[in-house]
Amino acid sequence: MQLVTEDNITDLAVERWATAEDPRLAELMTALVRHVHDFAREVRLTEAEWMAAMRWLTTAGQISNEKREEFILASDVLGLSMLVVQMNHRFDPAATPATVLGPFHIEGSPQLGYGEDMSEGLTGTPLYLHGTVRDLAGQPVPGGVLDVWQADAEGLYESQHSDIDEARLRAKYTTREDGGYCVRTIAPFGYTIPMDGPVGDLIGRTAISHFRPAHIHFLINVPGYEPLITHLFQEGAEYLDSDVVFGTKQELVVRFDEREPGPTPDGGTADVPWLEARYDFVLQPR
Repeated sequence: MQLVTEDNITDLAVERWATAEDPRLAELMTALVRHVHDFAREVRLTEAEWMAAMRWLTTAGQISNEKREEFILASDVLGLSMLVVQMNHRFDPAATPATVLGPFHIEGSPQLGYGEDMSEGLTGTPLYLHGTVRDLAGQPVPGGVLDVWQADAEGLYESQHSDIDEARLRAKYTTREDGGYCVRTIAPFGYTIPMDGPVGDLIGRTAISHFRPAHIHFLINVPGYEPLITHLFQEGAEYLDSDVVFGTKQELVVRFDEREPGPTPDGGTADVPWLEARYDFVLQPR
């Protein structure tokens, strides 16, 4: 029998996890064991700190539900989510860069037509965001579906409102034959990540800003192209340089131009001042 010591426990644990039937699982778990053990040795982890970490993980699991993913939020603020995105989506420099999905995407958004309003009934400055979806060769991508979602004027997503069940500030738009799209919504606002859980408690013990800059989420999935999950950020918005989830990229910062009442990009007319933003999404072929 081999007795366990501080010097050999890592090798013993690695040896056990190397027996996983799936080679990739064996690779992942043995690497995880080595790095976790190295971390504990580097910081000289105490029993009290270990127990605090176990309780933190337990609380993160308890607060998570179908509307809230605390572990995804933890991954986001640690920069792990963006690291994984960037390693797995090494697009051509001319393609639109990918960012994090975030914890608030919901399946089943309603399908809207060109320029239809996904913010209907909500107060805010009207925003028309339009452009094209094309490939690296500059060819339009017709029939592409843009799944769009954003937070409201309170900095909350519909899933964070316990009394709201209907779709709000989210929709799916389909590109026309020329690759054109037009999203009608209201200007987004910067907002804080949820601070009432274990992630917020941890952030609150640091000088880290818990705000995200004003943005709109996009998920574009077209056969023959790499799926694109990304944001568009408002130029000049607060927190662009300190986004708590590390999602800001210069290529995704867009100017919002002020317009007087009159013709709008969807072919209609606005009777109040509105904002116009233009952006062309460029997809990476598979």
